[in-house]
Amino acid sequence: MSITSERTQQEKRPVDLINAGSLLSDEEKRVRDRVREFVDREVIPTAADYWDRAQFPFGLLPGLGELGLVGGTLPGEYGCAGWNNVAYGLAIAELARGSGSLATFLHVQSGLAMTAIHELGSEEQKRRWLPPMAKCEKIGCFGLTEPGAGSDPGSLSTTAVEKDGGYVLSGEKKWIGNASFSDVAVIWARTDDGKISGFLVETDNPGFQADVLPRKASQRAAWQTHIMLEDCHIPEDARLPKARGLGSTLSILTHSRYGVGWDGLGQAADCYEMALAYAGEREQFGRPIASFQLVQQKLVEMVNEISLSQLLSIHVGRLKDAGGLDPATVSLFKMNNVAKARRIAATAREVLGGNGILLDYRVMEHMADIEGVYTYEGTNDVNTLIVGQAITGHRAFSSEPPQRAEERTE
Repeated sequence: MSITSERTQQEKRPVDLINAGSLLSDEEKRVRDRVREFVDREVIPTAADYWDRAQFPFGLLPGLGELGLVGGTLPGEYGCAGWNNVAYGLAIAELARGSGSLATFLHVQSGLAMTAIHELGSEEQKRRWLPPMAKCEKIGCFGLTEPGAGSDPGSLSTTAVEKDGGYVLSGEKKWIGNASFSDVAVIWARTDDGKISGFLVETDNPGFQADVLPRKASQRAAWQTHIMLEDCHIPEDARLPKARGLGSTLSILTHSRYGVGWDGLGQAADCYEMALAYAGEREQFGRPIASFQLVQQKLVEMVNEISLSQLLSIHVGRLKDAGGLDPATVSLFKMNNVAKARRIAATAREVLGGNGILLDYRVMEHMADIEGVYTYEGTNDVNTLIVGQAITGHRAFSSEPPQRAEERTE
């Protein structure tokens, strides 16, 4: 009997060896199952084609909006679902299971842009932007990283100079997801007093230009861009009033980093599920390869790490819901889940043999996309040092200039 990617996909079953689902409420399970059904029906059948062509799946955005996934934890008064953080995390994992690239869109739209507007914006800004963003009728991006300021965002050089009752933004941003088709950009810039602040820039502004970065080998169905801000005039009320220093920026990254931790779990789960189903179908030497000891060892190693990540993910979500989640724990969470996903994807590729490099078998797409996740929202090395500082009390990044230390406490 010949084996096909379609048959293997049909044989996949959701992974929950240790019954982690027993820790979930009925509502959390409903959210997970609803997103899972959408992903199985709408995302997975087309994901490899979009990825192969490096095209963004615009047609899936209305469905994401209908699910309540976009801005999922934000209040209903702004047109959002008002889920708890565990339900939101479960939904992210299911979306990432279908497409790491589409999950990256969500991290930018929901975890970064919408969260920045909700946490740091005025009431008018929130009511203008959040309801249509929740439905994906309006798209946002988050302009922090620059060509020369990545892991050290405090060194950003984009400026916001007060002029004619507003501000003029000048500078460059790089690796900014969604910016080429966004309606509003959250741009971080240094004001005349040397402090970092946030601004909402409508992307039809003639001083705003975003060009898609070409020839990527990861996150191919998500578009990252290089933004140029040249003589970009914005009104005074475009400033985010609660964005006061780099600490405000980092607080938003902490929220988005939480979602990326669940992303790693979702992609790892899909790789394992595909490998397990394939091993049960693929026969060599007259028997399924799942019956061989070395294949079983690989499968057990994968499900062991996924089971531990499931428990950690739910626990971290409960901490966040209780208001007890600190930045170091979020860094550990993202670092753990994504690093494990990276190893699980490679192991699953081994189980699939030559078929593992075919996009129709899903694993190679995840392998490539996880490389992007491994780097964004804090590289693995930077997250390691954040945890290291938390447990030792010693900062290993660099000596911190007095003005930046002052800024971070604001």
